[in-house]
Amino acid sequence: MPYLDDKISSLPLKNACIKGKEDNAGDLPQRFILVGGSVTDGSKQKQVRKKTVSFSTMPNDRKMNSTAACIAFMMEGCEMKKVRSNSRMYNRYFLLDQDMHWLRWEPSKKDSEKAKLEIKSIKEVRLGKKTPVLRSNGLSDQFPEECAFSIIYGENYESLDLVAATADVVSTWVMGLRYLVSYGRHAVGVIEPSQPSLRTSWIGSVFELADIEKEGQIDVFRATQIIKGLNPGMKASRIELKFKELQKAKDQYGEKINVDIFTEAYCELCTRPEIFFLLVQFSSNKEYLDCKDLMLFVEVEQGVEGVAEEMCKNIIQKYEPSTEGRERGYLSIDGFTHYLLSSECHIFDPQHKEVCQDMTQPLSHYYINSSHNAFLLEDHFWGSSDIGSYIRALRMGCRSLEVVVWDGPESEPLVYMGSSVASQLPFSKVLDVINQYAFESSEYPLILGLVTHCTVYQQKVMAQHIKKILGDKLYTEGPKADEHYLPSPEQLKGRILLKGKKLPPDHPDSDGEVTDEEEGLEMSRRVGAEENDQVNGINIKRPRLCKDLSDLVSLCKSVQFRDFETSKREQKYWEMCSFNEVLANRFANEYPEDFVRYNKRFLSRVYPTPMRIDASNMNPQDFWKCGCQIVAMNFQTPGLMMDLNLGWFRQNGNCGYVLRPAIMREEVSYFSANARDSLPGVSAQLLHIKVISGQNLPKPRGSAAKGDVVEPYVYVEIHGIPADCAEQRTKTVSQNGDNPIFDESFEFQINLPELAALRFVVLDDDYIGDEFIGQYTIPFECLQAGYRHVPLQSLTGEFLPNTMLFVHIAITNRRGGGKAHKRGLSVRKYKKAREYTSTKSTGIKVVDELFRASTQPLREATDLRENVQVGISCYVVFL
Repeated sequence: MPYLDDKISSLPLKNACIKGKEDNAGDLPQRFILVGGSVTDGSKQKQVRKKTVSFSTMPNDRKMNSTAACIAFMMEGCEMKKVRSNSRMYNRYFLLDQDMHWLRWEPSKKDSEKAKLEIKSIKEVRLGKKTPVLRSNGLSDQFPEECAFSIIYGENYESLDLVAATADVVSTWVMGLRYLVSYGRHAVGVIEPSQPSLRTSWIGSVFELADIEKEGQIDVFRATQIIKGLNPGMKASRIELKFKELQKAKDQYGEKINVDIFTEAYCELCTRPEIFFLLVQFSSNKEYLDCKDLMLFVEVEQGVEGVAEEMCKNIIQKYEPSTEGRERGYLSIDGFTHYLLSSECHIFDPQHKEVCQDMTQPLSHYYINSSHNAFLLEDHFWGSSDIGSYIRALRMGCRSLEVVVWDGPESEPLVYMGSSVASQLPFSKVLDVINQYAFESSEYPLILGLVTHCTVYQQKVMAQHIKKILGDKLYTEGPKADEHYLPSPEQLKGRILLKGKKLPPDHPDSDGEVTDEEEGLEMSRRVGAEENDQVNGINIKRPRLCKDLSDLVSLCKSVQFRDFETSKREQKYWEMCSFNEVLANRFANEYPEDFVRYNKRFLSRVYPTPMRIDASNMNPQDFWKCGCQIVAMNFQTPGLMMDLNLGWFRQNGNCGYVLRPAIMREEVSYFSANARDSLPGVSAQLLHIKVISGQNLPKPRGSAAKGDVVEPYVYVEIHGIPADCAEQRTKTVSQNGDNPIFDESFEFQINLPELAALRFVVLDDDYIGDEFIGQYTIPFECLQAGYRHVPLQSLTGEFLPNTMLFVHIAITNRRGGGKAHKRGLSVRKYKKAREYTSTKSTGIKVVDELFRASTQPLREATDLRENVQVGISCYVVFL
């Protein structure tokens, strides 16, 4: 830990274990200390608002430091709604009596002796809408899930269903009742006052290690650095302020603090209430999780399959800081927090950190990470250029680069934008860099597009440089006449494909004329065309192409696009077209089905319009939904569009290739890019997201507002086909903004999961203008269900240290309540299982028997349909 001195940092804090004091609250045991959270009395609020424990210091807020404090709150009582089986709700005042025998409520028409429930009769306390009464249609939408709980009691397992004003109140009652059910009212006698809890023992040992002089005190600065070292990201000013508050409360002033103040400060500052209440839900002890508790959490909530006791023991050994906890197999609140912050509970599925998709499909079946004018650092006219920009793009997984080449002095071609004032780069140096870094981040093929504005002589020089520098990496084999699709990325591993114009194979001369209707045309309009011709009513340049350079182009021959019918009839599979984003947008809107069908067989590239002189980016989703494989992005320009691009290509080991959805690849399938409803043959998914909290949110960089106060809120965005695009936002948290509690839930329907991406954006609510704090973009297929932490990235893509969101993810049609059941298994290296229609029991015997009889014919129909589709597909390929 960098903040501790040599002696402290050299000693493993995990192995520290000495006895320390235990605070008491009245005559109740303080088994473990919670953070300085607070619970607001719900009876004083008129409407339900979703909120969990916060660090509020409002006068009407009550500190919840322990289980004892929760029970004390219950003894005072609060107003809640009692839900009857007839779906009616009644306001009642609930309280725990002083001897902790009974739970009572008032007013009630019943005799006071009947309006009570004996604690020892309670079988279970359920959090949320977990009983038929609370799930009934008449009530389900009237209050949020987190504000409801049920008490199951008696031999007949009856339920007392309650709704509180806030999630805080629910957590307090649930924790207190579960504690009483587990230990009873005589828990005071179970634990000796001198016996420290698992947590306070460990904190005391940390303090003892820091107390080198053995005075029983350490200076404030040292104590601050220890807590900061144990909790990276926490501000030193916040720790120092807490020490001052506790010293004032205990009337102990000075530059040194004792173990009691250190322990209390640590517990109030470093316990996250949302994690504490989560631990309480699964703990049979209420202070820690044992192996069985942890197994239940990992399997049920995190969705990990095949959870064994040995696995949970390893988690405890890895994350539990106290020696006693590791020896006894207990995971304390600190160990549980460390586990939830670890890579094991990251929102991104670790399977996708490696190449996990089928890489043997034709090249046209993949999205390809592509850069536009990679050598530029800023805009297209006034921005500078740097050869290092190629290195950056390649390291970010780019698999398609564009090189614009012009005549240079001394017969040495140069790379630059024709009308830009940016510096010029020698073509040979650019090739050297590409050759060196082409396969550093990905072993799959690199497409190198040449936009040539050189004379024939300097084109020959270009060809010589390419053959000499790229050597065997250059793919020059011609297309095979008996093939119908491009080779796969697997077959082209480690090879560089040149994209460019090509002379006919039987061209007799050393050079010849070709058309230049792509970016070259638009560039020539700026710098002045020489020889012009008319194609489709458009002036295009007719440059001459050297045969030596032409022969180096094999599988990516650039041709002019005329119309979809002509392409279907005449275009060869190794020929590809480039589309200006304006033209591509028109095709996407006017001919969406034709555009998707075209891209099933041919590669297409979409590049930004020349009007984007500021190097802004187009939305890649607008063209991915049409099946366009190569959408050229300005990597030097950060923002939403680059976030989508970089986030999207993470899902296959960041290798630069992502297999397109099956519906966009299969010959016998129908898909419209502008679909605004569910798709035939694709199972829609329901995505449930609960944004729980944020940690260590920084002040926006360059913020004009004074002070360190942050008032954050979160946007949750879905990007995909038009039917899926949606966004929701949380409320703004005005207090404790750097560690806010949001506690808000959202639901989205995802109609094409394989093309959907989820983006979290955190903004600072400011009256001048909301400012960007951080974001994270993740493909839907990479989501891990359960309780997850989301790391946040800056505007330029760097991960913000110790800055994250804490969320809960749930997705329908997934196994185990957490582990993702991967849809679109065709992207995997194994075969997709057939999905058959199933029936659900209605409870009506006649109806159930009728539908049960139809199951087998439906299965046979499904088999017949899919066999016909496979047969037709094979027939089409054969043709």
